[in-house]
Amino acid sequence: LFLLLLQLSAPRASPQPHRCPAACICTSDLLSCSRQMLQRVPQALPPTTTTLDLSHNALTQLHDRWLAALPHLETLHIGHNQIRDLSPRAFHNASFLRHLDMSSNHLHAVERHYFEALVSLEELLLYNNRIARVDENAFAKLSGLRKVYLSWNNLSTFPFHAVQGLGIYNLRTLDLSSNNLSSIPVEVLAALPENIGNGLYLHNNPIRCSCPLYLMLQRWNQRGFSSVKDFSEEHTCKVSDDVPRSLIKFLKHSRMFENCSASAEDAHLSHLEVMVGQPILLTCNTTNTSLPHAATTHMWITPQHEPVRHPGNSNLSLEVYGNGSLRIAVAKPWLSGVYIGLAMNSPYNFSRMCEFNVTVLYPKAAGETFSTGLTTLLGCIVSLVLVIIYLYLTPCRCLGCCRKPAPLSPPQECSAQSSILSTTPPATDGPNRKASANKHVVFLEPIRETQNGKIRLALGEDFPDPKHPKVLQLKSDSESISSVFSDTPIVS
Repeated sequence: LFLLLLQLSAPRASPQPHRCPAACICTSDLLSCSRQMLQRVPQALPPTTTTLDLSHNALTQLHDRWLAALPHLETLHIGHNQIRDLSPRAFHNASFLRHLDMSSNHLHAVERHYFEALVSLEELLLYNNRIARVDENAFAKLSGLRKVYLSWNNLSTFPFHAVQGLGIYNLRTLDLSSNNLSSIPVEVLAALPENIGNGLYLHNNPIRCSCPLYLMLQRWNQRGFSSVKDFSEEHTCKVSDDVPRSLIKFLKHSRMFENCSASAEDAHLSHLEVMVGQPILLTCNTTNTSLPHAATTHMWITPQHEPVRHPGNSNLSLEVYGNGSLRIAVAKPWLSGVYIGLAMNSPYNFSRMCEFNVTVLYPKAAGETFSTGLTTLLGCIVSLVLVIIYLYLTPCRCLGCCRKPAPLSPPQECSAQSSILSTTPPATDGPNRKASANKHVVFLEPIRETQNGKIRLALGEDFPDPKHPKVLQLKSDSESISSVFSDTPIVS
């Protein structure tokens, strides 16, 4: 009884915290086990881990559901190991994984079951493996996939129709450079949305030279696609299959393709300009497709990389008719861009019918001859000229005499201390000059007399009566200033 009471009264031990594996370095959410020559994944991984680094080890396989203990894992680095294949459930219970790096391993293929459980995956690095085949449904369930790197492998073919924009709308980068691709379905690639073409890297492959290939890449280069523009010298093609090393840089040395006519490629592209609010009808020439007409269905890819089938989108702002035409009910500025018309008889067998580059414009205001920018510039110039005139143009016409002290002078002389109230013309006027009666001319300027650092000006309280002209006095502190009634000055 005593022992039982002792056991009940003893404090219970708290659960042991998750320990960091001996060969790893742990932080709050980071677990790094890199460069430890590990042949197996460590046991009892901390469940708070969001980033796991197992790169540069000797791992050869991953057992099923090995990530079940890491419910918050978002980034996994497992490159530079010796993994040859993956079990069917290797990545189950890893639905939050967004970044997976399996580069520099020994993978020979990309099977359908490898990554189908990674529904949140955005970036997949598989470069520098030994991959010779990619299943056409390997990425079918990865709707959020944005970047796939498959360069430096042994690919001789690739299922381009799996990324033609019908199922993967977010894909931005597909790197297939430095492989063994000998042929490319140009018609399939030409129908890809522009965002995929801009990130489709095909350089450093022994592709067979052809006019359609040259015209497609030349067109991408003119559009400024990074995949072609940044690697123009690395794009090579093979002249002859009998001579394996007969590779030329055909985008840099394009003389041998001078006879390739671009009319066949440009015939698909049409430019259309419409005003805001107008309806648009895009009609393709159905004779361009090689598919059987009876089993053909039509679909359009919008500038927003969305597929539109018959009868149209959800609100019917875009309608697809039975003959393959696309009708835009009301033109809006955000509907501008390239529309691609496709003819299909199966999900992966299609032909591009036509391509329209639609530009939606705003109507110009009637009678508008000057742009707002030009009007603003003219207004600024006029305002500046008026300010300069106001600051620098003096009202005194006799600049020299205004700067000198004003001596007693005849009324004809411009003086700062003179006033003229006269009904008779000055003596200097000619005899034929007439003076209008009852007209009084008053010319007053401030007296530039400085006293104690101040300029003082004193005027008479009232102007004189025109009928009885009197002296208009300009008073200072100590004396009066001369006034003029007639031709002769009067000095007080």
